[in-house]
Amino acid sequence: MEKIASFTVDHIKLEPGIYVSRKDHVGKETITTFDLRMTSPNDEPVMNTAEVHTIEHLAATYLRNEPEYKDRVIYFGPMGCRTGFYLLLAGDYESKDIVELITDLYEFIRDFEGEVPGQSPKDCGNYLDMNLGMAKYLAGRYLDRTIYGIDERHLEYPGADAQ
Repeated sequence: MEKIASFTVDHIKLEPGIYVSRKDHVGKETITTFDLRMTSPNDEPVMNTAEVHTIEHLAATYLRNEPEYKDRVIYFGPMGCRTGFYLLLAGDYESKDIVELITDLYEFIRDFEGEVPGQSPKDCGNYLDMNLGMAKYLAGRYLDRTIYGIDERHLEYPGADAQ
């Protein structure tokens, strides 16, 4: 079997950033998958499931209510390795196109107060596994260390043709 594109990215060189992971074509539509890499793979501790779960709830809620993008959001969810998230948007995008969206998204998470949307036994299959404090901390860390002042090096995979 051939390696899938995401396994051809050099995870030793990969740093936190916003990357186009792949582009797929469904009929006449392009679906762009973004790699929102929050931690340095194999270099830093991975995120725990509670904060990943919380970020997923907050981000999905924000994105599906964001006026410009809500009708283009296909999916937002965690990577199995727990070093970041995937965002799938309908449309042909480059990483630089969504920096403002990702900034607004992670500021929303960092500044969120109150009950996490969907954190109830009726709405979620694992509603007790959430950690808002750590989700807010990680969102702020991603903004401060990666998103604010992001450069080209953190918008394109290192030495990659992974699209």
